[in-house]
Amino acid sequence: MTVTIYDVAREAKVSMATVSRVLNGNPNVKPETRKKVKDVIERLDYRPNAVARGLASKKTTTVGVIIPDISNLYYSSLARGLDDIAEMYNYQIIITNTDNDPEKERDAFLGLVSKQVDGIVFLGGALNEETLNDIKSSHLPVVICGTSEKDENMPSVNIDYFEAIKEAASKFLDEGAEQIAFVKGSYSEQLERHIEEGIKAAYQDQGREFDEQYLLSAPADYQSGKSLFSQIRELKADVVVTMSDETAIGVLHGAMDNNVQVPEELQIMSCSNTRLVNMVRPPLSSVALPLYDIGAVGMRLLTKYMNEETVEEANVILPYKIEYRATTK
Repeated sequence: MTVTIYDVAREAKVSMATVSRVLNGNPNVKPETRKKVKDVIERLDYRPNAVARGLASKKTTTVGVIIPDISNLYYSSLARGLDDIAEMYNYQIIITNTDNDPEKERDAFLGLVSKQVDGIVFLGGALNEETLNDIKSSHLPVVICGTSEKDENMPSVNIDYFEAIKEAASKFLDEGAEQIAFVKGSYSEQLERHIEEGIKAAYQDQGREFDEQYLLSAPADYQSGKSLFSQIRELKADVVVTMSDETAIGVLHGAMDNNVQVPEELQIMSCSNTRLVNMVRPPLSSVALPLYDIGAVGMRLLTKYMNEETVEEANVILPYKIEYRATTK
């Protein structure tokens, strides 16, 4: 038979309210009573029913996390920071994977709402209009991390992608680069637009105009980057900036397979800086996002909304740095 809170109260000879206070860490319980209740809980191997507690308190202490591609190190690095803070604040997380599919994304959100989670974090991805409308109508606390959306009222944690890419592109152009190709991935249109505008601004500072044919698109994976290499060579780009580390490594291996020297003939930079950048040879230059911190700060921001704490800054911008390694001059 399942042990209930009633069984614990009966064995400890206290009220169910006292057991509840002990379970919730309420300080208004005498130390000896707390010890007696905890001893009974351990002896009976009592496990509180999260659903029942949620119905009573209107809180389930669970948080939904929606990830576009759980196999991508970019997202798993974000999730690690989020999970550590969730544990610190005694929240359980439910992870759902959408495979970058708008239909799955919406189903995932609605599914988590039906599970009565206390809040939801979107880790990257491109939120579609229907999902954004669902978020607004749900009145559920939602934070997005590692991406950008058109709605600036949406709480978020990010870096300044415009400034980061403008800084990197300006350095390439100052040092004599002729053409920078930018490879988009399966990310938010707004985020990719920030990066595109950063590159264009760097060209403008040089008195040049960025040619739109150097805006390329590919899924954020290794094989796509490798397949894209021939197009990059046809365009005679001497610098490639990709959203994804995996895509950048695919381009790098495409260059190696075709005896193109990196970085002498082609410089390559990514915008994720996952641990992959140091596993490949030569090591990959990258805009270094504080991925762990983005996830951690995103979760902490969500706890503030869930607990109705004061939020001084809804759109948090974290510092970045650019790691120049062996795939750039």
